[in-house]
Amino acid sequence: MKKQLFCMIFIVCVLTSVLLITSILWTHGNLVTWNKEWDADSLQKTQINRLPSGKESVNLTDGVYSYYLNITQFLSEFPVLQDYQCSLTLTPHGHFEETLAQPLLILAIKSHLASGARRNALRQTWAREGEVSGYWVKPIFLTAQTAKKGQTEILKIENREFGDILQWDFSESHHNLSLKERCFLEWLHHHLPRVAFIFKGDDDEYVNPYAVVQYIKEHGQSPITLHGFRQPDLAVMRHRKYSVSRTLYPFHKYPQFLSGGGFLYPGCSVKSLYEASQKIPVFPLDDVYFAFLSLASNLTHRHDARFRVLGLAFDACQYQRALVVHGIGPERMMEIYQVIQRTQCT
Repeated sequence: MKKQLFCMIFIVCVLTSVLLITSILWTHGNLVTWNKEWDADSLQKTQINRLPSGKESVNLTDGVYSYYLNITQFLSEFPVLQDYQCSLTLTPHGHFEETLAQPLLILAIKSHLASGARRNALRQTWAREGEVSGYWVKPIFLTAQTAKKGQTEILKIENREFGDILQWDFSESHHNLSLKERCFLEWLHHHLPRVAFIFKGDDDEYVNPYAVVQYIKEHGQSPITLHGFRQPDLAVMRHRKYSVSRTLYPFHKYPQFLSGGGFLYPGCSVKSLYEASQKIPVFPLDDVYFAFLSLASNLTHRHDARFRVLGLAFDACQYQRALVVHGIGPERMMEIYQVIQRTQCT
């Protein structure tokens, strides 16, 4: 009898233990699963709703229209543009402010890593470091990175020889051109606080440094004025290369902006532009982004048709008078430059 009672007690204990362990494991499994789901959901919400350091939604006005830039939507559609921390991989060398008696004019040229032929053509023509009518002119090519290691090595060789490369570690892409704007402003602010003027352009254009310097002497007195080819009230595109979504930018027009094909701004404006770039969302079109930076900085624009951002049929004398002519390949650049140098214009 005692033996049977002992067996029954033992069986009850075993069954109770099994039930208890099963209950614990089931509860723990559900808890782990719930925690995983909560963590993933929390992480996703954190990624969507986090605010990058200093960035915020802004409402800008040009006196006629207001433009609201919602940082949450920019983080959702273009998070890298908002969060990227400017990390340099190559920097230029040569004569800068500390060694110069003349005011410094930077020719900052956006260039794709693979565009070595264009850079070489410019170095052999107008993109040369030296004195021009009392200004020290320093060309700098603004580049990013690609997955092709060979191109990166070639760029390092270029920089050792010419000292004119400024490169960051983000990838070359159409939308990332805005990062070149933001990161270049950061570099200027920290490394060249006394730069006199900056010309921004592309590597497929002819620039006349002599005409640019003369323009500065005639029209460059205002510390808050940007100079270029003004684009008035352009309609927003919803398709193809320059499209932006309605959720990102619900307005039909952009504020007036200077064409990114070539414009000029005083060094005095860099501080306010840089400070604005630390606060407002980074727009995925570089010239529109610069327009918002200038609005946030209370800067004005001066239009001049000699910024030939839409191109110009070749005429040596017209090119001598132009500040910039957009849309010229490397071989053609070499040809027209020789003609321009030989031509005497009245």
